[in-house]
Amino acid sequence: QWLRNPGPQHEKRTLFGDMVCFLFITPLATISGWLCLRGAVDHLHFSSRLEAVGLIALTVALFTIYLFWTLVSFRYHCRLYNEWRRSNQRVILLAPRAAAAAPPAPPGLRPAKRNSKETIV
Repeated sequence: QWLRNPGPQHEKRTLFGDMVCFLFITPLATISGWLCLRGAVDHLHFSSRLEAVGLIALTVALFTIYLFWTLVSFRYHCRLYNEWRRSNQRVILLAPRAAAAAPPAPPGLRPAKRNSKETIV
């Protein structure tokens, strides 16, 4: 219902854009991190520790920024949804039919006699 709501289209475009970015950036960040770590391992074998430490730091920075962006984006869209949900509550009241059984008697009172055709469900 939130996506079909004819409300502000900016929020839906932002959600769609963030989903596209997430689908594009997730494999890109994973492959980039893997390549950086592979490069760091290769540099350690060739005894160039400074380049290896630099690549490991780059990998940590890459994943930190990726996780931060993901968290901020997720929290933003959750906040928008919760605001929409608070202001667009839809309550459907289902009233019992007239032929249904009578409501239960208050405590301390005996229930009224029933016809033989009525049953308690």
